[in-house]
Amino acid sequence: MDFQGKVVVVTGGASGMGEASARAFAKAGARVVIVDRNQERAEQVAREAGALAWVGDVSDSAFCNRVVAETLAQYSRLDVLVNAAGIIVRARGEDTTDEQWNRILGVNVSGTFFMCRAAIKAMKPQGSGAIVNFGSIWGDLGADGVAAYCASKGAVHNLTRALALEHAKDGLRINAVCPGEVNTPMLLSERKEPVTPELLQRLADTVPMGRLADPAEIAEVVLFLASSKASYMTGSLVLVDAGFAAR
Repeated sequence: MDFQGKVVVVTGGASGMGEASARAFAKAGARVVIVDRNQERAEQVAREAGALAWVGDVSDSAFCNRVVAETLAQYSRLDVLVNAAGIIVRARGEDTTDEQWNRILGVNVSGTFFMCRAAIKAMKPQGSGAIVNFGSIWGDLGADGVAAYCASKGAVHNLTRALALEHAKDGLRINAVCPGEVNTPMLLSERKEPVTPELLQRLADTVPMGRLADPAEIAEVVLFLASSKASYMTGSLVLVDAGFAAR
């Protein structure tokens, strides 16, 4: 998959699957813009990948508009948007605070929408562009203890479908990758017990293949969905879960 000359924006590009995607696009020849709240990490990944870094919060629509505007000012086009920025709250619904609920929807749903909206306005005049949103297996499956996260990813799934239909004749393709259990900082965050090899093994044991995914494995699917090899795909939710949802 060759992205020579393509301009790619990756939110959440400073860690986890976003970082893996940003590095993979850069390796494939793309000019990459990393968007993240973690300035130190974003700048480090950008230096190593030969990318640009924009630091800010995607739940702020004005920031999202600026990211796209500055990308156009720098490169005169935008070919791919990857919405990998996301957070998780490990709480049952009854224990989820207003602040937690609003924050997770602000980042996972509003942030995805704001970036999509800004990118679509840039891509439509070109007559081409691809957007890959990060959904999750938990966007369609229920799970105990992550009610707000499940709700947010379900919203991302239907937002992806709706936007894909709205722009199917504009030359834009909008899909979502839906990972299962991936060995990322977010997977290990907010745990009520220490993160140990035993905990990782218990998580791996819930997966039919018996292991956690490496972020780079998810990045390969992101690149496929953004590439011309997926030219007849839009509105698709692509599970990358080692068979978790097949049971």
